[in-house]
Amino acid sequence: MPILDRRGLLGLCMAAPAVLGTSPAAAQRAWPSRNVTIVVPYGPGGAADTVCRAIFARVSETLGQTVVIDNRTGGNTVIGAQHALQQPHDGYTFLVNSSQLLVNPVLMTNLPLDFRTAFVPVTRLARFPQVLAVRRDFPAANLQEFIAHARQRPGAVNYGTPPGAGMGQMTGELLQARTGIRIQHIAYRLATDAAREVASGTLDAVILTTSTIQPHLQAGRVRILGVTSAERSPVLPDVPTFAEQGLQGFSMDDWSGLFAPSGVPQPIIARMHALVAEAARDAAVIQRLSAVGSVLVADDPAQFGSWLNEQRSLLEQLIRDAKITLT
Repeated sequence: MPILDRRGLLGLCMAAPAVLGTSPAAAQRAWPSRNVTIVVPYGPGGAADTVCRAIFARVSETLGQTVVIDNRTGGNTVIGAQHALQQPHDGYTFLVNSSQLLVNPVLMTNLPLDFRTAFVPVTRLARFPQVLAVRRDFPAANLQEFIAHARQRPGAVNYGTPPGAGMGQMTGELLQARTGIRIQHIAYRLATDAAREVASGTLDAVILTTSTIQPHLQAGRVRILGVTSAERSPVLPDVPTFAEQGLQGFSMDDWSGLFAPSGVPQPIIARMHALVAEAARDAAVIQRLSAVGSVLVADDPAQFGSWLNEQRSLLEQLIRDAKITLT
């Protein structure tokens, strides 16, 4: 499809007023009259991409319109976010993002956009429970033994997460802040790389989503010491949470959410939330995503916005206290 510059778009608007219409209210009532695009700033096959494809395939069926998943990676999600902002703010382009939307303003200088004001929340799509997993011969059988071992060897125990300053590292920093231990973080570009390293014994530990670690757990190459969520994971019902092992109130999931560029009409945002919520209740969608450890959320824009504010405060504090930087 050709890309129109601003002058070309203006000419098209002048040449076809009957197609575009003149009433914003009428345009909102007709939404969507063409394809809707969901910009996903992560690669195909990852947790966020998998959730989007399952949910928006169902949304597409409900609407009778194609919903396009557009993977645009790079720049710690900045490239995808920029692309979404460059499209008309008319409800036909949405952005999926995660903790990067909250931490980029703290971690990155000279950002080409203001993440705090450029997007508004639509709904949290899903959360991805994380686990602390260790190499098969690591000398700890549970979280408290891991903490005791690390406390006796400050800085000697290492753990990997993808990527740097992602929710895995944020979880590791919170664990250190809550317990006083010091463990060495190693950032990986891909979750599968970190999982492979701990399975081979190169790494002591990882903090990864349940879906990423499952193949190595099933093969007996790693052991899981705890789940970082507030409650146990449905796919690991026998593994206790951090809170159950003494860290009361500990809750750190990875997650993905849907955002609209600022200026998208509120009725369209409300409609999109309703569509996602309906898809999240669909038995086939639930079955497909729960099998890989994803927990659907679909909270409303106000609830999602309130949760984001709490997360932003927590993550910004962790970044500053730990002096985390992007390398």
